[in-house]
Amino acid sequence: NLEAPEIPVYSVKAHKEIVNSIDGVGGLGIGEGAPEIVTGSRDGTVKVWDPRQKDSPVANMEPVEGESKRDCWTVAFGNAYNQEERVVCAGYDNGDIKLFDLKTMSLRWETNIKNGVCSLEFDRKDINMNKLVATSLEGKFHVFDMRTQHPTKGFASVSEKAHKSTMWQVRHLPQNRDIFMTSGGAGSLHLWKYEYPAQRSKKDLEGAEMGVAGSVSLLQNVTLSTQPISSMDWSPDKKGLCVCTAFDQTVRVLIVTKLNKV
Repeated sequence: NLEAPEIPVYSVKAHKEIVNSIDGVGGLGIGEGAPEIVTGSRDGTVKVWDPRQKDSPVANMEPVEGESKRDCWTVAFGNAYNQEERVVCAGYDNGDIKLFDLKTMSLRWETNIKNGVCSLEFDRKDINMNKLVATSLEGKFHVFDMRTQHPTKGFASVSEKAHKSTMWQVRHLPQNRDIFMTSGGAGSLHLWKYEYPAQRSKKDLEGAEMGVAGSVSLLQNVTLSTQPISSMDWSPDKKGLCVCTAFDQTVRVLIVTKLNKV
């Protein structure tokens, strides 16, 4: 509560090691269902918390016995379009991406993008899964079409080498989910647009539905700092207003214009 910041609304000892990433969904009209927080940690676990329930997580995704624990760098909620459905996507230091279905408490899908996963975000949390963007340690990002899951091939995707160094974060424009911004280790921001294919799915030789990836185009880019831009977010109210932080200890407020024309 920003009116009384000395007392946390909710506090819990979540992990034995550093918490790398946190996300929230539900409540305040942000997705259906219970208000929940998800955390990803260096200890290899992903935990889901309900602020109404003290001390213990409502879900705990940890490495199975015999599997080496990997540093979880990023977590994101999605698919929260009704009271029952919800997923958590987690990215790890070895390039693993895992999609956990919280309704069935199962691993729904996994893949590997060959480099550490720095940031994950669904284009919107409160709809049927549509797109997921994953950014990586080596400056590449992947856009997965999450509408059609093939039994063996998973989700169709398109990738783009965008930055010369680590791509720290991705954030979708709240007012247009097909536009997103990526931030880079060389102090730059890149603005992208996703274009859907003529058909989003097709049948394989066995008749199973498989997704078809679209394409991405660079709308604009700017270099703001000589240091990495480590975090950024859009305003949900004013289209084009955004804020970012960098390793140079500076907070920058930016306005992106002409977004209604793309």
